[in-house]
Amino acid sequence: MSASVALKDPRRYFEEIGAKRSSVATAPPVCLYLEVTNRCNLLCETCPRTFEELEPPADMSWELFTKIVDQVPNVARVVMHGVGEPMLVQNLPQMIRYLKDRGTYVLFNTNGTLMQPKRFQELIDTGLDELRVSLDAADRESYARVRGKDFFNRIVRDVGKFIAYQKQVGATTPRVSLWLTGLKETVEQLPAFVRLAAQMGITEVHLQRLVFDEQGYGMATAANSLFESTQEEERLAIEAAQALAVPLGVTLDASGATEPGLSLKRQAEDKAWTTCRRPWSLMYFTAHGRALPCCIAPFSVRGYSNYTLGDATQQDLRDIWNGDVYRAFRDSLLSDAPPAPCQNCGMRWSL
Repeated sequence: MSASVALKDPRRYFEEIGAKRSSVATAPPVCLYLEVTNRCNLLCETCPRTFEELEPPADMSWELFTKIVDQVPNVARVVMHGVGEPMLVQNLPQMIRYLKDRGTYVLFNTNGTLMQPKRFQELIDTGLDELRVSLDAADRESYARVRGKDFFNRIVRDVGKFIAYQKQVGATTPRVSLWLTGLKETVEQLPAFVRLAAQMGITEVHLQRLVFDEQGYGMATAANSLFESTQEEERLAIEAAQALAVPLGVTLDASGATEPGLSLKRQAEDKAWTTCRRPWSLMYFTAHGRALPCCIAPFSVRGYSNYTLGDATQQDLRDIWNGDVYRAFRDSLLSDAPPAPCQNCGMRWSL
């Protein structure tokens, strides 16, 4: 199945690769995650980079970016974020256009702090397909507690202005959505979050999974995870938000395009990692070119040394994709003793 068909019918694509998984990936990746920067202007309590330096601060160089992309000429989808804020990158518009010129679907998450009006037309002109704004709170006080800085009013104002500008110039892309991380501290704000999105002109709201390790990063701990521990008031908040969304014309779902209540339930009784298809379908590269299993890996265990699968600055992607390290990783994932980042994946996330 081609990469373009995989995007149109992802369920069939994942069923096919699931049926023939082995240590060898028989097809090139259909998706790339490119961490165009690991720098950020916030100090979020749910992000690992707030608490430790995973790699030295850097933006992905143009040379590394094109080297990676050119080796997957038919890639269907590129996600241009990792643990940093993409809009800090000077070359970001050029990078997006480079991908769009080959027909790739392109998206990234932003914290929304750099959505100044002077950048509106430039962002539209890139052809970016999707812009995900991670706001994580419905009021200024909660935002400051989760995000570490007080940018709430500015983000609401400027993202709202961007939506209005899109309507003014008749731009249908990028599709803008608003995201809330699933925390016990913030899920009760979901109805207000939906209402806020509607006021900003945004018609798409998502609950984002909270991923945490054994020790946890700041707020990202089992104590404030919603997964399999949803209380009555939290369930009511989700139901109220769903009921509110319909008349406001807002679509509400959870990350992974699932219904919010369903996303709280364990996906497998045990061996949850066995449902994963990522090592057969996508590649993730840090700003320095380090190949990781997926975007969840930085949040799963501390440090990168135990699950680095290759180095794009030193190796061709083909050699990484089916090299000894990647093949051993896949074999381990298919076993009863998966790699460290995967052991709790599907069990230790929230929404």
